[in-house]
Amino acid sequence: MMADRLWTLVRDTRRVRAEGQPAVAARQRTRLAEIAAFARTHSPLYRDLLHRAPEQITDSTQLPVTNKKLLMSRFSEWATDREITIERAREFVGDSSRIGEKFLDRYLAVTTSGTTGIPGIFVVDDRTLRVTNALALRMLSDWLTASDVLRIAAGRGRMAMIMATGGHYASSVASARLRKRLGRMLQVLSVHTPLTDLVNELNRFRPVLLAPYASLASQLASEQEAGRLQIQPMLLTLSAEGLPAAEYDRIANVFGAKVGNSYAASECMFLSYDCSERWLHVNADWVVVEPVNADYSPTPPGEQSHTVLITNLANRTQPILRYDLGDSILQRPDPCPCGNPLPAIRPKGRTADVLTFPSLRGGPIKCRFWPLAQTFQASSSFKSFKPRQRPCMSG
Repeated sequence: MMADRLWTLVRDTRRVRAEGQPAVAARQRTRLAEIAAFARTHSPLYRDLLHRAPEQITDSTQLPVTNKKLLMSRFSEWATDREITIERAREFVGDSSRIGEKFLDRYLAVTTSGTTGIPGIFVVDDRTLRVTNALALRMLSDWLTASDVLRIAAGRGRMAMIMATGGHYASSVASARLRKRLGRMLQVLSVHTPLTDLVNELNRFRPVLLAPYASLASQLASEQEAGRLQIQPMLLTLSAEGLPAAEYDRIANVFGAKVGNSYAASECMFLSYDCSERWLHVNADWVVVEPVNADYSPTPPGEQSHTVLITNLANRTQPILRYDLGDSILQRPDPCPCGNPLPAIRPKGRTADVLTFPSLRGGPIKCRFWPLAQTFQASSSFKSFKPRQRPCMSG
């Protein structure tokens, strides 16, 4: 469709950003009505779930709440493409030799790590990938100036990604796709790699773009301060975890670089990106974000929510409507001083979950589970394991 071509989407995202909140709200209403109607018509699951909903959906609260357990239990009824079945999806993601290939020759399939106790499989269509790319360009245009782009070009666009490779399917798929596109300009390093080896590899490659987990960026900044790491990145794009605001500033000062952060999930890869005020702005023209209490009633702006419901307005192959993401967020009650008209949030994440088990002696045993990146670092070097931060990426 002409309206779904990448550069058409790019122009639209820029126009909406410039026109402000009324244009964002108008796009959201239109796209919400369209995807709800499409899901009701083409997905057997949503045909059941929406049988009592109004014919014309004008507000996300008219939709029933969904979650990973429900969608995975009725996976084969969920998709709007009847060739997508749970058996085919499990066979595909279970074969590591097929990482980087397209599922059914036309879709991207990703998995979540299952930190909620339920691993998820999510099928992403080309339209969603184009929306993701268009919104990534909007994000970068907010972060970078023309001179920044020239510096990146002078560094030949060398990019280093430090990812949960080797078993984390979503990361492996992303790195495989980027390798095909960027070739030698991209270096993918495993977060399992000992810190000393990471430092040596980064010194050799000299990236101008660096994409690590947030807590790992803190460790790399300390290595740079100590003189062991000697790189000059133009931009660090952090992911998966949240840091104190002062730590973002420290990382930026140490590297002499810009530091950008995003909050997203496999269910919605383009959810938000941060600004100079360290608030995360929701791409509300393409996603509905609802902070809610435990009973799914709205959480007022300025108050921490129990969880958050998201509606992905792009993915028509596997619609995600009013989906309980499981993260606690705070929505800013007033306009952000940075001037971005998109809604501003701060996720709290799942904050190093504590599980309690009975012991043989009758007393409780408490086990604390720490963020993803530092858990991986611990598996490589227990001496460097210093859990500090909380995750902001759902799994």
